[in-house]
Amino acid sequence: MIPLRALIRMNSFPAVTLGIIVINTLCFLFERILDPYALQTLIFHYGLVPAHLHLSSLVTSMFLHGGWMHLIGNMWFLWVFGSRVEDTLGGFRYGAYYLICGVAAALVNIAASPSSPIPTIGASGAIAGIMGGFMLLYPRARIVTLVILVVFVTTLELPALIMLLYWFLIQLFSGLSSFGRLAVAGASNVAWFAHVGGFLAGMLFIALFGGASRRSNYLYR
Repeated sequence: MIPLRALIRMNSFPAVTLGIIVINTLCFLFERILDPYALQTLIFHYGLVPAHLHLSSLVTSMFLHGGWMHLIGNMWFLWVFGSRVEDTLGGFRYGAYYLICGVAAALVNIAASPSSPIPTIGASGAIAGIMGGFMLLYPRARIVTLVILVVFVTTLELPALIMLLYWFLIQLFSGLSSFGRLAVAGASNVAWFAHVGGFLAGMLFIALFGGASRRSNYLYR
């Protein structure tokens, strides 16, 4: 299921969300101009490598991606959900919330695979946090969702609670099923526990950032 848009009235322009998307895109374009050796060096230095941890990589790893689909998928989810969370929290709080969720996701990923020598990159842990916060803020908001079942393609309006809880359970069960095997993200693997940790952190920290008290009337047709 691919979210297309959230049926929520917005009161401000999501400048911070757009800024995060621009920064991620520029970082990825920089990756693309590097030769393979330089790119590998960059990934291992700024990516999150649990076995050789640099504390700065808890943040820098969020701004690296392994391919166009990795980047586009992450940025699309960020736009759909992040723009609405930013509208509720305000730009400064939202930016801090995004980074804290990303760091929390990275820490959970390290705890799941503490001796892994493979770098984890991508913004999906932070975005999972945004999604967790969105679910608590707007559980009944309708999400226009693209559903693809083999050759059958349609769109449905699903409550955020159902769609995001379904997404979370997929991450959780996928992570548990891969536990004990390689479960960190390189160019083609998925850091399931980063998603799980980010989502739970987003649910926890949204209250600390005052999200519930700032929520406004959001449903529209």
